[in-house]
Amino acid sequence: MVMGKLGKVYRDGETIIEQGRTGENFYVIQSGRVEVVQSTANGEQHLIFLDTGESFGEMAIFEKEVRSATIRAVGEARVLKIDRKTLYRRIQEDPILAVNLMRKMSQRIRHLSAQLATLEAERQ
Repeated sequence: MVMGKLGKVYRDGETIIEQGRTGENFYVIQSGRVEVVQSTANGEQHLIFLDTGESFGEMAIFEKEVRSATIRAVGEARVLKIDRKTLYRRIQEDPILAVNLMRKMSQRIRHLSAQLATLEAERQ
């Protein structure tokens, strides 16, 4: 991992967060792309790619649970890490930030639900 001006630069394939670990941070992709994968009994399952401007890690901050997926850089990615205290302070300063986070989480749930429906249909 190389320190960048604003965030950290991760090399291709480098893990940013790991499934099963506790999380205290929220992340914003400043440049590049990351892949979200989840380990299952049948191996690793690709969930989604996230690009510049998108965020991840919010579930662990709000739920105080372990990470539900692994996030890895695809190519070089610069990622800004924001701790829970800073995120909560920013939400108090700008409540619209919370609305935007909920909107993004809702979109992801909808996307993952569609993926699950597709997988279920393929099994039949």
